[in-house]
Amino acid sequence: METKITPYKKSSLAKKEQVEQMFDTISEEYDGINKMISLGSDVTWRKKVVKLVQQRNPQSILDIATGTGDLALQFAEKTNAARIVGLDLSDGMLSVAKKKAAKKLLDSKVEFIKGDSEALPFDDHSFDAISVSFGIRNFDNLEKGLAEIHRVLAPGGLFIVLETSVPTKFPWKQGYHLYCNGILPIIGKVFSKDRVAYKYLKESAASFPYGKKLNNILRKIGFIEVENKPQTLGVATIYLATK
Repeated sequence: METKITPYKKSSLAKKEQVEQMFDTISEEYDGINKMISLGSDVTWRKKVVKLVQQRNPQSILDIATGTGDLALQFAEKTNAARIVGLDLSDGMLSVAKKKAAKKLLDSKVEFIKGDSEALPFDDHSFDAISVSFGIRNFDNLEKGLAEIHRVLAPGGLFIVLETSVPTKFPWKQGYHLYCNGILPIIGKVFSKDRVAYKYLKESAASFPYGKKLNNILRKIGFIEVENKPQTLGVATIYLATK
């Protein structure tokens, strides 16, 4: 049995509650540090996700673990979807997302709501496209969360995931581990209110079943046409699946 990675190892709270607490704490700093950690590559990865969703011309989109709303807001700007919902556990992250939406005059096009990925507050077959960007590894029960996504995705709909992964080829694998173990902790210590958060993000990325392992889990849940597209030498991966 795999060890469950949690943000605060000494906490008595469940992983879900710890993740909520962690993101509430770092919500105001999250965007800046995330771009620093990814060296700006996260912007390029999200653009690719948006383009892949655009090709399906969905009328309804759900962005799970929407965080500060970047992906949901790009969907509002770049697609013709009549309904776009961003869902997250963290009030702090949602507060930042709503401020961004108001600033961009997109608050009438995107609905941001608090919700649990493992108990989605939507009817079966509700969305033509569902995305999760850097959030799927935070699910308390991965298969339960994926089953809920499968339930609310419309037949023929697109499920797309953007998540960190670990390079497997020399020398990128060695460079990745050097960066995560040497540089990332320094960034967390210097710039973050919650040093533990960035240690968790590193550990959860390393332990997450990326690549073919995640493909197999998606197929087990019932998704079809599953594929993965490694990004930037394998430090992130885009997964595509349908129902």
